[in-house]
Amino acid sequence: MKQYLLKLIDGATLTQEETHSIMLNIIDGKYNDQQIAALLMAIQARGVTVDELLGLRQGLLETGKHIDLDQENTLDIVGTGGDGKNTFNISTCSAFVIAGAGYKVTKHGNGGSSSVSGASNVLQEHGVKFTDNPDILRRSLDEAGVCYFHAPLFAYGMKFVGPTRKALAIPTCFNLLGPLVNPCHPKNSLHGTATQAQLRLYVNIHQRIGDNFGVITSYDGYDEISLTSGFKVVTNYYEKVYTPKDMGLDYISPEEIIGGASISDASAIFDSVLNGTSTTAQKNVIIANAACGIGIMDRNMSIEDSVAMARESLESGRALQAFRKFVEINQ
Repeated sequence: MKQYLLKLIDGATLTQEETHSIMLNIIDGKYNDQQIAALLMAIQARGVTVDELLGLRQGLLETGKHIDLDQENTLDIVGTGGDGKNTFNISTCSAFVIAGAGYKVTKHGNGGSSSVSGASNVLQEHGVKFTDNPDILRRSLDEAGVCYFHAPLFAYGMKFVGPTRKALAIPTCFNLLGPLVNPCHPKNSLHGTATQAQLRLYVNIHQRIGDNFGVITSYDGYDEISLTSGFKVVTNYYEKVYTPKDMGLDYISPEEIIGGASISDASAIFDSVLNGTSTTAQKNVIIANAACGIGIMDRNMSIEDSVAMARESLESGRALQAFRKFVEINQ
């Protein structure tokens, strides 16, 4: 570790091979908490590079559990977190709208980092029991259109940096790793980032991974389409700036998509969207994000058609049906 820290102090970056080795050594217990904290702070102060993040990702995937869904054409939809906006569970709710529209979603997630309720929190609130059983996961995907990977059951290496990250109490490069270590390596992904710098980092990473991707960020700092501002979408075949009006939707205020003060508050909003009793703002932000996911899965679809498809999935009750089936299978 000393040689790596000295490189970072001198302003150098680490290679993919070096961070891969570091991740394996962390998992093997070769570094103490102080060394790990020094490493994370040195990288955070300068900003993590594509190679550094890819090396850490490689180490986590190698030591984690893989789920073989290689024959499936699925989408992961998740944000990096860390935007501090405390929205309700937008990407999780959008996943079921996408499933209701006929596309398969293999979602990776965890408890909340910058919000009261993360994906795992809202699913647990509905009685979902997390599993790494491939048979249950495949049944969930086949019958509900969604299967869910609770990160701690798969990315085992994360637990070795957990205490240090908690003690530091600030974002580190590991906050950016979650969306990149989905255990089934889906062919498609829609990832939200909180800043333009993170967007560029993720675009470069996805280009190296070679999947069919979309990366989005809202101009006022949300790691998803918030409808509170314009937003940028970058895929491996286009880069565009949109406003809510381009999707046929109205601008909304930040207060309209707050997740509340508790997990139960966020869960109630989640339910209201799927049940058709939410506010128009809450409904539209789900439609916008689901439409973007649909557009990643079907690149030939116009934005108008993808919005219409997301709206129909929600208003017809098919999204709710997908969620109910998911809960039934995963209890």
